[in-house]
Amino acid sequence: MTEKMDRRVRKTKAQLREGLARLMQKKSIKEISVKELVDEVDINRSTFYLHYTDIYQMLHKIEEEAMQNITEVMQNHPIDPSNPDSVLPFIVQFFSIMDKDRDLCLALLGPHGDMAFVEQIENLLAETFLKQLPDRFPKNDPDIKYPYAFILNGCVGLIRTWLSSPQSESPEQVARLTYHLIENTIQGYLNMKK
Repeated sequence: MTEKMDRRVRKTKAQLREGLARLMQKKSIKEISVKELVDEVDINRSTFYLHYTDIYQMLHKIEEEAMQNITEVMQNHPIDPSNPDSVLPFIVQFFSIMDKDRDLCLALLGPHGDMAFVEQIENLLAETFLKQLPDRFPKNDPDIKYPYAFILNGCVGLIRTWLSSPQSESPEQVARLTYHLIENTIQGYLNMKK
């Protein structure tokens, strides 16, 4: 009986997540009411309140879960600064997570998304593999902030474009593209500094 209940709870939460993703692609979280969400997914308000106190708490839980999934990928695919080949498996897994929940990720990172969540993703990317970049740049380079910002914002823009493309590349293909774009940016900057 508990397994059946768990399945129902998972199904209800999945419906709510999908409904919220659809609504967030059209409007900001501030403009979405519980009534509108439950109408979108055809469930009772009381069912919503069994799981969440309001739309903001629901969004917070969803973002928390997404960050937890990404953190698990980081732990399972650690990046070794001395081994450049360790970066690609992390990027592939990162894109795989995004691909599994494409609509929700697009909503969170899109124009009506939560900028605090976008900032968390940016910080995570910076902490995970962009923090290794200073070792490859000349010491005490006052301009390092520019290629760093270019790479970081480029990665977020690439993710948004990939998620919004109806016929997009596989996570592996876009991960390889991302990796090569980062490497080419680094090399281009280093060649410019010579």
